[in-house]
Amino acid sequence: MPPETYEKESAPPMMAVVFHLKEFMKIKDLKDKEDKFIPFIQDYVLYPSKEKSYCDEESLKSYGVMPSQKGNVSSEELKVIAEYMYTFYDQQVYLKEMQAKAAFDALSKGEQLVRSNGCLNCHAIEKDKVGPSFRNIAKNSTEKIMDVIQNGSQGKWKQFNNMMMPAFKDKFSKEELIILKEWIDSLGKIEAPKPWRSKNVI
Repeated sequence: MPPETYEKESAPPMMAVVFHLKEFMKIKDLKDKEDKFIPFIQDYVLYPSKEKSYCDEESLKSYGVMPSQKGNVSSEELKVIAEYMYTFYDQQVYLKEMQAKAAFDALSKGEQLVRSNGCLNCHAIEKDKVGPSFRNIAKNSTEKIMDVIQNGSQGKWKQFNNMMMPAFKDKFSKEELIILKEWIDSLGKIEAPKPWRSKNVI
């Protein structure tokens, strides 16, 4: 998926391949997938040629014609691959992926670490869950917070003794621990959101 690209690509991104094929084959519905898209993939991957290609001249100059994969993949396997290509590399799926990535990239580095490492399975930012909220964690000393992250929570959070947090000392680098510490500390400095109340309520 873009925007990940490489300076010395040996082939165009799969998303570009699928969008290109759908456009030039004038794919309109699922029937076209069975009648046009899948048979093309099955044939071209095994018996590629410049004449069969839908690539423009510049792309062919850059990448060349792909080598035949005959002997590496069967026609039955190519049907499954083509099904996946058609379904996954879809315009709407692509847009959702890009929106999700943009939202994630907009987060602070600390929150990115928390979300990408599954921390929110047990901790919420504002409210206690299985474990204390990050806002409540922020009320503790930096030393205690770092100790719990690295060595686990056994005996250190009395109100949450039923569920022990495992040690994460091998999960985060020193640099990531500093980022986490700064992010958690920042939550203690931000006023918690107050429950909404109508001005008309007496």
